Amino acid sequence: MASRPHFDIRRQPGFVAIALFTFAVLYLPIATLVAYAFNASDSVTVWGGLSLRWFVEASRNAAVQDAAWRSFVIATSAATVATIAATMAAIATTRTPPYRGLGFKYAFINQPLMVPEIVTAVALLIVFSRIKVWTGYSGLGYLILAHTAFCIPFAYLPIRARLESMDSSLERAAADLYATPWRAFRRVTLPLLRPGIIAGFMLAFVISLDDVVITEFVKSGGQDTLPTYMLGQIRREVTPEVNAIATAFLALSVLLVTVFFVINRKKA
Repeated sequence: MASRPHFDIRRQPGFVAIALFTFAVLYLPIATLVAYAFNASDSVTVWGGLSLRWFVEASRNAAVQDAAWRSFVIATSAATVATIAATMAAIATTRTPPYRGLGFKYAFINQPLMVPEIVTAVALLIVFSRIKVWTGYSGLGYLILAHTAFCIPFAYLPIRARLESMDSSLERAAADLYATPWRAFRRVTLPLLRPGIIAGFMLAFVISLDDVVITEFVKSGGQDTLPTYMLGQIRREVTPEVNAIATAFLALSVLLVTVFFVINRKKA
């Protein structure tokens, strides 16, 4: 009896062409942007030679420095708070026997992922505008709180996935050896959970760093982050400086992914 031929999707007609087209659509615009970030010309469409001019211009621009520092402060604060909250939520929803309402809690925590971002932005604008009137405070706290709210589910998913893949018998063994819940968490759970926590923090950090919609609605005057600053520049005049800033964003994202890969590889 003849054996059935092995199915290999890579050998199907048109697969290579579709794959190449998909990669071109995804990465060709990014490659073009990066290339023109090193353009010496004042035009974003005319090549004038290879140069670091626009990176230097962006680094010397006081508005870019101010927006970049503000973005870093907001993203770091929001990612830290979101990761702590997500870790507690993940432990509470995975280290417990299934019970009625647990599925609702999963859906409630992940709700910001399913709600259109513009809806969240408008809701936060309405709430925070009233609080600003009552308190007179209009600082960065609103942006940090808003970013934290929508970053929690992004941090929660990798942390929960890590917890579900961990062997809970190690925690039970620690309890059998008379370890207190806090000591068992600190000595057993936390070291094993650390890669998930780092992944959750990095994901929340990147999501907060490049957010535009919610930031645009919640921010007060003079509180531009780097993405909203870039948006404002594009509305007025497109210069290769925007390409340079976007390329720096891309480099930071690649760096974060590389660091996470190295950390996970060492853990393995």
